[in-house]
Amino acid sequence: MRIIEKALTDRGSSYAVSGGTVDTADAAKAFVKTLRRNKKFAKATHNTWAVLLPDGPLKNDDGESGAGLVILRMLEREGLENHIVVVTRWFGGTKLGGDRFRRVQDAVRIYLDRR
Repeated sequence: MRIIEKALTDRGSSYAVSGGTVDTADAAKAFVKTLRRNKKFAKATHNTWAVLLPDGPLKNDDGESGAGLVILRMLEREGLENHIVVVTRWFGGTKLGGDRFRRVQDAVRIYLDRR
C-alpha cells in the first residue's frame, strides 16, 4: 500500500491519495477497509476509489458523487489494471463545486507520476 498523505489542498480541503495492487473485488474492498483502519482515514469525509479488474471495472464514490468515475477514467487512459487508487478528502468548510473533480484528477495524477 502506497500512501501520499498530503497530496494537495484547496480552500481548506485536504487530499491524500493511496494505491496498490489488487486482483479481485474482495481484495479491493479489503484494501479500502485496511486504509480506513487508520483513524485519520476513517474520519475522512470521502474515500473514493476505482480499479480495473479482468471481470470489469469497480468504483465507489463514498458520497462524492462522480469522483469514482473520474478515477476510473484516468486508470483506463493509463491502461493500469489490477491497481486500486483511493482519493481521500477531508472537507475544509468551503464547497468546491466542479473544482472537486479537478482536485480528484490532480490527486490521481500525483499518484501516477510517483508510482
